[in-house]
This record gives sequence, C-alpha cells and structure tokens, in this order.
Amino acid sequence: MQKQTFVQGTLVLTVSALITRILGFVNGIILARLLGAEGMGLLMMAHPLVPLVITLTGLGLPVAITKLVAEAEVKGDHTRVKRILLVSLTVTCSLSVGLTALTYFGSEWIGKIFLADPRAYYAMLAITPIAPIVAISSVLKGYFQGKQNMKSIAISEIIEHIVQIFGIVAMVRYLLPFGIEFAAAGAMAAAVLGEFAGLIFMSSLYWFQRKKNTAKIHLSPALSKEKRTFRELMDIGLPTSGHGIVYSIYSAFQPMLVTASLAIAGITAIAATRQYGLLVGYAFPLLILPGFITHSLSTALMPAISEAQANGNTFLLHRRIDQAMRIALIVGAPSTVILYVWATPLTSIIYHAPEAGHLLRILAPIFFLHYFEGPLHAILLGLGKANVAMWNFVFTTILKVAAIFMMGSNFGIDGVAMGVGFGVCFITLLNFFSISGMIGFYLDLRVLAKVALSMSFMVVCGLSAYLFSLKLGCPLSLGVPAAVIVALAVYFMSLAATRTFARGKTAEV
Repeated sequence: MQKQTFVQGTLVLTVSALITRILGFVNGIILARLLGAEGMGLLMMAHPLVPLVITLTGLGLPVAITKLVAEAEVKGDHTRVKRILLVSLTVTCSLSVGLTALTYFGSEWIGKIFLADPRAYYAMLAITPIAPIVAISSVLKGYFQGKQNMKSIAISEIIEHIVQIFGIVAMVRYLLPFGIEFAAAGAMAAAVLGEFAGLIFMSSLYWFQRKKNTAKIHLSPALSKEKRTFRELMDIGLPTSGHGIVYSIYSAFQPMLVTASLAIAGITAIAATRQYGLLVGYAFPLLILPGFITHSLSTALMPAISEAQANGNTFLLHRRIDQAMRIALIVGAPSTVILYVWATPLTSIIYHAPEAGHLLRILAPIFFLHYFEGPLHAILLGLGKANVAMWNFVFTTILKVAAIFMMGSNFGIDGVAMGVGFGVCFITLLNFFSISGMIGFYLDLRVLAKVALSMSFMVVCGLSAYLFSLKLGCPLSLGVPAAVIVALAVYFMSLAATRTFARGKTAEV
C-alpha cells in the first residue's frame, strides 16, 4: 500500500474511526444483551487492569516511532527505519512478555487486591495474553503511521473488531451455561483473538514490504547506533507515557473506588456490580460514540498546531484552534441534545435497559465539554506543553477520585455519575485556561449564542415529532430515529439560517 497525503490520511482515519466505532457499538450491544448488567459489571472490573500493563510495556513508543520513522523517511535512511523498528520491538517484546508472566503467576494476588467481585478473576485471566500482542501491534502501527500509510492501520482495526464480534457471539454463547463469570471470560478471550487477527494482517503487510527493501543491519558493529536509537526513543516515549500510566492506574482502581463508595451508601456488592455495569457498560458507550470525529480531529490537529507555531504564524495558529473548536461544537451540541432528551428511549431500544437512561441523562449535559477535551489536549501537545497536559490530568484525577468517593457515598450511583462528570468539566476547563494563558485563546460568544438557539429549535421540533409518533402508535424503534432525524435537520437548518458558520469559515473547516 502506498503512503497517503496528509488530507488523504486524515480522511482515511475518519472513515475508519466511524466504521470501528459502529462495530464497537454493535459489539457493546451484543455483549450487553448476552451478559446483562451483572456480566458487564464483571467485564468492566477486569478490563482496567490491562491498559496499565499495556502502557508500561509500550513506554509511549508508538508516538516516538512515528516521529523518528517520519524523519528517517524524509532523508531516505531505510537502515535507520529498520533500526528503529528493531530496537522498539526488542524493548516492547521483552517488557510485555515479562510483565505478562508476572501478571499471570500473580493473578490470584492481583485479583484479591484489585477485583471488587472475585468472579471477575476469570475475565482478568483470559485477557492477560493481550499485552504482548498489543505491544507488538502498537510498534507496527507507529511504523506505518510514520510512513504515512494510514490504510494499513485502518484495515487492521476493522479486522480486529469484526473478528472480535464473531468471537464474542461464539464464545459467550458457548460458555454462558457454565456461569456468568465464564461467559465474561469468553468475551475477554474474543478480544485477544481480535487483536491477534489484526497483528497477523500488519505483520504480513510488513514482511511483504520488507522484501522491497534490501537494507541490512549488523548489530555488533552498529551497537553504538542501537544505543543512540534507544535514547532517542526514550526521550520522546517516556514523557508521553506519563499520562497513560496515570490513566491506567486510575482505571484499575476505579471499580474498587465505585463499589467502596456504593457500599458506604448501603448498596450490596451484587447490586453495586449491576449499577456499575449500567454506568460503564451502557451509558458510557453512548456518550463517547460521537467522539470518533473529535478523535480524528485531534490526530490531525497536533501537527498542524506544531507547524503554525514553528513558523511563528500566530494568525494561522489561532485560526486552526478556532476551526477545531467549531468542529467540536458542531459535533457536541446535537449529540448532547439527543442523548439527554431521548436518554431512556435510547437505552430501552439499544440495550433493553430503560434503567440506564437515568444515568445517561445525568451525564449527557456534562459530557458536552468532553467533545472539546480531546482537541484541547492535542493543542497543548502541539504547543510543546506535554508536561502541562500531564499535570492537568494528574490534578484532575486526584480531585475526581475524591468527588466520586464523596458523592457516591452520599448519593449512590447517581453521585458516582456526578463525580465522573466533575472530572470531565475540570480537565476541559483546566486545559482551556492553560491554553488561554499561553496564547490568549478565547471563544466567540456570538457563535455560542447562535448554536444555543439552534439547539433550542432542535429540542422543540424533535420532541414535537416524537410526541406525534407516540400518538400515531409508532413503536420506539421507529419513533425515536424519526424524531432524531427531524431534530438534526432542524439543527443544521437553524445553523444555516443564523449564518453561524459563514461560507469562508465552512470552507476552511
């Protein structure tokens, strides 16, 4: 596969993100219906331990590999590209195999400390082999991204999700009669199978391309070069991994934090597991579903900000930021309205769990800021302020832990949801004010007012269409999608009527 231009690569990643997000959403629906809230709770309790191991084995190397490979490609230094790949694979394979072995042999001890429900032990054990697979895959993804070959990454991620869906259907149905804990373990094993399928694809593609390049590396004579490459990778990778390590540690302790706060509120362990499954397995996937657009935006935004700053072009820098905020606003505003207004009908149609709608309605207005958090984080990285982004996240995580525990202890699962929402608000505002203090960044209040007006029209017309469908006796599976379509049409027509995004601005975006 040939490399793509910047615009082509961005488009490929956006389309791929849409497909994988839809596949992931389908995957979540299948899991929720097969396992139920209790099984989803077991799944979510075991899953956060894996990112911690993956982060420790990755050491932020994918970002470093992408940067160094891109630099070597510009110079046509194919030998250096191979050296980067060799050193990276050596480091990640050694760390991942070692940490996976420690996790496996210490699984009982880890389970007693981290798992609030002992039944999640089998799911944790089933997901353990994924660490070395993901570690090697991340190296190859960084390599292809550095060569600007985004199609390879896109196809591999689609393959991963498709294989995982078929694996879940087969394994969960087979293991469910043996107990909910074994069915959850089967779902985790399907995730390992999907990652392995993606790794096979990328490895095959790499070996096919490798035949075209005859550059050789001789380790002994070039040992000093390997050491220099290792130092270059660590100089970039270690700072990048700090954010991931903090996030992984928080994710690993989150199930215990939630169940402990709910226990103080007088909720039993089984009920807490069910409520945690409703929050993390049902509400969260709907909240983050529209985020694939802002994620693709963030991926393209960081180098664009770096370029503008390197050129000393302040006007271009602010224009790129303004474009990013407008896109986030376009995505976040209607998403918030839809998830808030039709919270219970959506969870009823998708999950057959109307009780999850209450949690979705609590979080939907707060998660409006979440759609800005990714681009703001990318702006900080583009400005060369990775340390600021990391410390903002550390400070927010500490306060979020306190908020979840205090609110959960007093208000139950609703309080936990509010604590999570507090974290979303705080990190977004903290990143915003950090950027504002550096470059004088501001928001156009006129645009915000016009979007708010369009949202109001969207709510009125969407609810009217929904109530009309109920009077006609339409089932929810027809009435809700029809009302959402009407609401979105009114929203975008209102934006056009109020000239919220002028023709020149739209063309730039």
